[in-house]
Amino acid sequence: MLKEGQIRIPSGCAISGVIDLEGGGVCGEEMIRSISVMHDRSNGLGGGFAGYGIYPQYKNLYAFHVFYEDQSAREECEKFLDRHFDIVNLSKIPTRKHPRITDAPLLWRYFLTPLATKLSHSQLDEREYVVRCVTRVNTRMKGAHIFSSGKNMGVFKAVGFPEDVGEFFRLEEYEGYAWTAHGRYPTNTPGWWGGAHPFALLDYSVVHNGEISSYDANRRFIEMFGYKCSLLTDTEVITYVIDYLVRREGLSLLEAANVMAAPFWTTIAQQEPERRERLTFLRQAYSSLLMTGPFSILVGFEGGLMALNDRLKLRSMVIGERGSRVCIASEECAIRAISPELDRIWSPKGGEAAIFRCKEEAQCQ
Repeated sequence: MLKEGQIRIPSGCAISGVIDLEGGGVCGEEMIRSISVMHDRSNGLGGGFAGYGIYPQYKNLYAFHVFYEDQSAREECEKFLDRHFDIVNLSKIPTRKHPRITDAPLLWRYFLTPLATKLSHSQLDEREYVVRCVTRVNTRMKGAHIFSSGKNMGVFKAVGFPEDVGEFFRLEEYEGYAWTAHGRYPTNTPGWWGGAHPFALLDYSVVHNGEISSYDANRRFIEMFGYKCSLLTDTEVITYVIDYLVRREGLSLLEAANVMAAPFWTTIAQQEPERRERLTFLRQAYSSLLMTGPFSILVGFEGGLMALNDRLKLRSMVIGERGSRVCIASEECAIRAISPELDRIWSPKGGEAAIFRCKEEAQCQ
């Protein structure tokens, strides 16, 4: 008889997220508590967190979190950053020794802004300039990997169970208006520090449970527009697809969701004429970005979170609301761990995007 751990469990992985719509602070310790109750959905090969609003003192600067294999990689990368950015502050990312987090790379963070002369000469808008610099480091510079590059946010990830990763990075010392967390059960790729979730580009970050069967088709399309899928994992592709559709193509997050988890043609045919026309356009114009296979994802962005299931809802996702807080997780127990009493608990339908944004008057940025 096969025992647990002897078979492939593609429905593993745990995701959790929380946002305070009033912009109130959520301590990183709460996210550790939430994700830890889903311990058995992980296997110790990857865990991570993304926090938003955690760097208010540097909120107008890009925060780069970087893995280095050795000192020479750090020196080479810092020379590149110094040529292209004004580095306002740099330091090691604070960590503590942990018995179950081993083989850690060098961990550094930089608060910076593009050099005005370089940006002007590039003839790119600021965000595209940053993306190209990040891509160059991650694809051409051996031993260096920028795994977080947004403003007033940061990703913290490693090989290990997520609760251990949170303790390692001392997340109880951080407070933000929104968080996501992930415990990984790898299905197609080995566990390593860069391959842990979340995956991030600028302020977009993604945690994902499931498997994108359309990975190759999605990857081939997105790489035509300058993205480099160097990490060979479907979650990386999701991150780039969101960046492409929202930042570069100007779609709303809801429209991006209607591309990735497009309604069936029979559903589109039942819509009002104007909406039917728009959904038809999205399906036809971005047909190569339709994502098939079982998945549930949480997308973090400046000022909000988005939850999305595949069209058939083959992966679990629950949403709980209490006052100004919204919690999203693979299991209800992860929500109850930080919010025992709820005003409402519900599950989005397959392909239904649940988007939550801080109120306009909230101080989320």
